[in-house]
Amino acid sequence: MKVIYYIIIAIGAIVATEAQTREVGIGRQYLRLQDAASVAQPGDTILIREGIYTGGDYVANLQGNATAWITIRAMDNESVIFRGGSQAFHLSDPAYLRIEGLVFEQQTGNGVNIDDAATIETPAHHIIIQKCEWRSMNATGNNDELKMSGVDEFTIRLCRFLNGSAGGSMVDMVGCHKGTFEQNLFENGGSNCIQAKGASKDIRIEQNRFIRGGQRAINIGGSTGLEFFRPPGANYEAANIYVYSNIFFGSMAPIAYVGAINCEVVNNTIIRPERWAIRILQETTASSFLLCGNNSFRNNIVVFNTTQPAINIGGNTAPETFTFSNNLWFNPDNSSWNGPNTPLAEPNRLLNTDPQFLDTLYRLQTSSPAIGKGYAATSPKNDFFGKPFAANRSIGAVEAENTSVIQEDSYPLNSVSISPNPAQSSLSVQYIGLMDYDNVIEIINVLGYVVKRVKSLQNETVIDIDDLPNGFYSVRIGEIVKQMVIVR
Repeated sequence: MKVIYYIIIAIGAIVATEAQTREVGIGRQYLRLQDAASVAQPGDTILIREGIYTGGDYVANLQGNATAWITIRAMDNESVIFRGGSQAFHLSDPAYLRIEGLVFEQQTGNGVNIDDAATIETPAHHIIIQKCEWRSMNATGNNDELKMSGVDEFTIRLCRFLNGSAGGSMVDMVGCHKGTFEQNLFENGGSNCIQAKGASKDIRIEQNRFIRGGQRAINIGGSTGLEFFRPPGANYEAANIYVYSNIFFGSMAPIAYVGAINCEVVNNTIIRPERWAIRILQETTASSFLLCGNNSFRNNIVVFNTTQPAINIGGNTAPETFTFSNNLWFNPDNSSWNGPNTPLAEPNRLLNTDPQFLDTLYRLQTSSPAIGKGYAATSPKNDFFGKPFAANRSIGAVEAENTSVIQEDSYPLNSVSISPNPAQSSLSVQYIGLMDYDNVIEIINVLGYVVKRVKSLQNETVIDIDDLPNGFYSVRIGEIVKQMVIVR
């Protein structure tokens, strides 16, 4: 009888630990996220149903395990929006957690806050965030759309970060390690799109797109109070940050190395920075701190058309330890431009050379001088579109082998169509369901110049393009981009 009794107890324990789906919403099992999270067990899914949720939830110790992650996600094909509050929610010391399909907007502090509960020895870890959207922060100070402190082993992918706080970052990391950002869109940043500081280390930023990224689209380092460093006593702001196969358009400076060491910026395409292409700075100057140095900038295309020096070098840095090589620099407005003020000689530089973009996805024409001229780097292995770089790799974010097929924008939000395509003298733009963009239609040429801008309140707008020369263009409404060609 004892054997039977113990078998029954064991079966009961197994049933009790089976994964459950815990629904959140009006008329559901739980009214708020924090209610469901308070009872969630490893393997559970917190399924949030359609609706607008007020911010302010606090969730501590929401932890799955290596074989049974906890998932927070929106119901398929339903809109789940966390609106307002000082923050949408605060996750303290989570582990083995997936977050998917949520929208965050109008927070007055940080959009989402994830931290290690100030237990620096035991970081939050194994966090995956995908297909989420941050937009329209209701803050102007040092407020971040996604704030992470002491988070290790994380992935942020296929997300959109829009309209950040003027003084904050879209993603701010303090002492975060072993993370990946891939295939995200960052648009209209405030101070930064991504900032990695406070001894953040071993982070890949790959295959993302940055549009008007604020003061510093990627701030590799920064300035952090020494008491917030993870681990304590680290003598750098950022180390081993890898910026690979990204496309940048605009921002005051797309790349800033700030108290950073051993970081790589390789095979990116940088279009029309507003002031500098690169900044080399030191903001933390404690006596034990390493100078910003031993970083690299290789295989990048930079289309630069300001009168400022391309590189801003601050004091207390070690620019002579940087490596520059195999970059293509092009100033379309100044044929006599002498090139960037690199702190040391740059081997295999292509100076004031037209990269010959095929289209506004910055793919290369077959005659491009950038093809096969890249440094033989081992990383990145794949280009912006996820295709392998050739053995003799090209310069820029897009490998030349990918130019056979026109690819549409990877981040469509709403329905947009253009016709005819190819076009000759006029173009019809039809759109449905756009949000917060005042229906401004831009036509952009291959060098990133807005050659025509039209505002319309109609669902269909006809644009006269008879004055534009033949070639490839993009038609842009907000973050929606369609490719077109003019042929006569």
